[in-house]
Formats: sequence, structure tokens, C-alpha cells
Amino acid sequence: MDTDHELKMDLSRRYIRVLLLHEFRLGHKATEAANNICSTMGEDILSIRTAQHWFNRFKNDNLELDDLPRPGKPLEVDMDLLKQLIEQDPRLTSRCLAEQLGCSHTAVEKHLNELDKKWRYGV
Repeated sequence: MDTDHELKMDLSRRYIRVLLLHEFRLGHKATEAANNICSTMGEDILSIRTAQHWFNRFKNDNLELDDLPRPGKPLEVDMDLLKQLIEQDPRLTSRCLAEQLGCSHTAVEKHLNELDKKWRYGV
């Protein structure tokens, strides 16, 4: 994890998944579990669809609480290379940077936001 924020997000996701597993083991339905968790933790903490996704995994004896690796371009970005590229040419788009770094443009945008770099129209 690169930042404290990412670590907190990962811990909160894991915590919610532990709560979902607990609700599953109690025999509750996914909708009921989502409502229980949202009434305790906050209305927008969990969607019913997410609860259904995790309940389906639990029903298939997959009790692993971590995200599965996804196919496609990696989300990890070489931060040193990213900094070097934007120092060389601050006008590069996130898509151009993504091509050079071999990752998705959304991953580049995420890391640019972490570096407090904002795209300014015409600058």
C-alpha cells in the first residue's frame, strides 16, 4: 500500500467483508445483511449488489475475503517513472502516460491525484 488512505480503505473493505461473512453464517439473506450493516455503519457503506456478490462467493465455499486478481492492465504504477514523465512534459495526457507506463489511464489518474497533480484545460 502506498498511502495511509489506501491502507484504511483496504481495512474498511476487509472489515465489511468480515461483517458480511458473519451475517452469512447467521443465515441472513444478502439484502438483510446489507441493511443491517448500513443501519450500523452508515447508509452508503455497502450496496445490496455488493452484499449479493459476496454471499454468492460464500455459498460457493469461497470464504477468502481478499479481492481476486483481475485480468488486464495492472493497476500498479511506477511512481518514480510517472513523476519523471510529468516533469519532462507536464502536458502529457493520462492516456499517453498510461501507454508509456503499461497500465490503465484510470490508474494513472488515481496516482496523479495522489501527487496532487490536476489537468488544467489549455495549460
